[in-house]
This record gives sequence, C-alpha cells and structure tokens, in this order.
Amino acid sequence: MEWALLPLKRYAEFSGRSRRKEYWMFFLLMLAANFAVGILGTILGDLIEMVLSLLLLVAFLIPGIAVGIRRLHDTGRSGWWLLISLIPIVGSIILIVFLASDGTRGPNEYGPDPKLEGGGIAERFA
Repeated sequence: MEWALLPLKRYAEFSGRSRRKEYWMFFLLMLAANFAVGILGTILGDLIEMVLSLLLLVAFLIPGIAVGIRRLHDTGRSGWWLLISLIPIVGSIILIVFLASDGTRGPNEYGPDPKLEGGGIAERFA
C-alpha cells in the first residue's frame, strides 16, 4: 500500500525518478478507486457518481501526471513523452511499453537509480 500512496505524498514533484512498482501500484489504486465509485454510483445514483468521479479526478490528476513523468525519467525519457498518448491507439501502446520497460541502471540525467539502496526518493517518504 505504501507504494500506491507514495505518489500522493510526492503530489506535484515532477523531477526525479520512479520505479515501475510505484507507478503500477498507483495505477492499481486509481483503478480500484474508480471501481468503488462505480459501485457507489450504482447504489446511490448517477448524480453522486458524477460528483465522486469529479472529486477523484481532481485528487488523482496531478499525482498521476507527476508519477508518469518520473516513470519516464527512470527510463531515460523526457516527461513530454506522455503526450504521445494523444495519438489514437498507437500512442497509448507506445506509452504503455515505455512505462512498463525497466529503468536505466545507475544514475541518469534525471537523478539516481531509485532501485539502489539510498538512491531513490522513496526512502525519504517511507
């Protein structure tokens, strides 16, 4: 759970690097929250679902972008690569491949390797 909540602690931190585990656990948290909002919407009505969906979007938008940028930094790419997802179908597939690929070993231009002990920001927030 700590890996899923780490991007919320690093709310608007766009510099540095994030491990695959941090990114995908946060993605799983967002997926579970959307699922829960859908269930509540079915029980309580469409208006409640719309309000909760909007609150969820506001809560997760900036951390989601930030962790995506840091994940791309870990692979040695600029955060601007997130915009490739605007290309229908192909862009999203390319972005998923980038986000799922292993990070560069050792330090790169975006910071130290988060997998090395003491080299990542995750230890400061744990």
